[in-house]
Amino acid sequence: MSEEERVFRVGILGSYGGMNLGDEAILQAIVQELRRSLPTEITVFTRDPEDTLKRHQVERAVPVREMSRKEILPEIQRLDLFILGGGGILFDSDIRAYLREVFMAHDAGVPVMVYAIGAGPLREVSSQALVRDALDRAALVTVRDREANKVLEEAGVHREITVTADPAFLLSPEPLSRYSLRREGLEGRQLVGISVREPGPAAPDISEDHYHNLLASAADYVVDRLDADLVFVPMEPHTLDLQHSHAVISRMAAASRATVLKGDYSSGQILALVGRFKFALGMRLHFLMFAAMQRVPFVALPYAGKVLGFMEQLGVHQKTFQRLPLQQMSTGQLIAYVDRAWDFRKDMKARLDEGIPSLEQRARETNRLAVEILKGIPASRRAA
Repeated sequence: MSEEERVFRVGILGSYGGMNLGDEAILQAIVQELRRSLPTEITVFTRDPEDTLKRHQVERAVPVREMSRKEILPEIQRLDLFILGGGGILFDSDIRAYLREVFMAHDAGVPVMVYAIGAGPLREVSSQALVRDALDRAALVTVRDREANKVLEEAGVHREITVTADPAFLLSPEPLSRYSLRREGLEGRQLVGISVREPGPAAPDISEDHYHNLLASAADYVVDRLDADLVFVPMEPHTLDLQHSHAVISRMAAASRATVLKGDYSSGQILALVGRFKFALGMRLHFLMFAAMQRVPFVALPYAGKVLGFMEQLGVHQKTFQRLPLQQMSTGQLIAYVDRAWDFRKDMKARLDEGIPSLEQRARETNRLAVEILKGIPASRRAA
């Protein structure tokens, strides 16, 4: 079989299945870049095969959380490369769910690539040991920022780690109809986007009551200062983002100037919508990434290290970024932070114009490394 005729079988495991639009943006970008580079047959290990097949048009999708080791093993043995990633999937409470298939791939002799992941918190000794064992045996380990690199090094990973960038930086906006905007009541208005998230394993230090009050006060200030209407964007529309968005709005004095996005949108459509915002205030990482990609000035609420890592990647000036953790921030500090970010919005746009192309290039590097692994697999060694 000639090089041109080879079809490479690639499996991808991450937090997929339509629950989080940031994670779906990651998968879309990984699939897009692989298909541009090589003929590939892609299998996604997902929580919702129907959603994944519809959303990404991949060849195969298997319900990984519902299958036993015996059932999942043939799906792994048939692969040429097993990809773990991307996204922030290595943290204490979920780590075993993601590493089971990694160990199975190792045992089956299938090369494993860790693809631009985030990591942390990893505080449990048992979690750190699992990560060390799984990643030290990988063919390649890449992370999306220096913060993740630090977490893995502190967990004791000895394998060389390459810092690239989040695959979602390669996502393109997708058309958003005027009907959609009209239905949401967003036509002809000056809009500011807001993103919230739930407390949970990836954000264990958030106090729900504190951050609801904090965001409500900041939202009221934005309405008054910018004379804008607010759009709450649920990046996890089918879980708790809706609940927390409404909880914040219920505490606002200017609640009538706020709305929660209601429609069912793809990641690319959300990226296009964010491009219509005058300003953004957000917690969820990929909402902030979308704002940066669309050159929309924004305020980041640093509830976790990955947000700090993202801002560090951008090289955003101290004047426009508050490094105080969200749980320690007062209402006055946040409003001052928003005010300062608005005043320095031209500086931020200039920083984004300079920084985003570099992150796009680094995101493409992850795919180049994956292609290098695949091309290095002898035809006689490849899955039958």
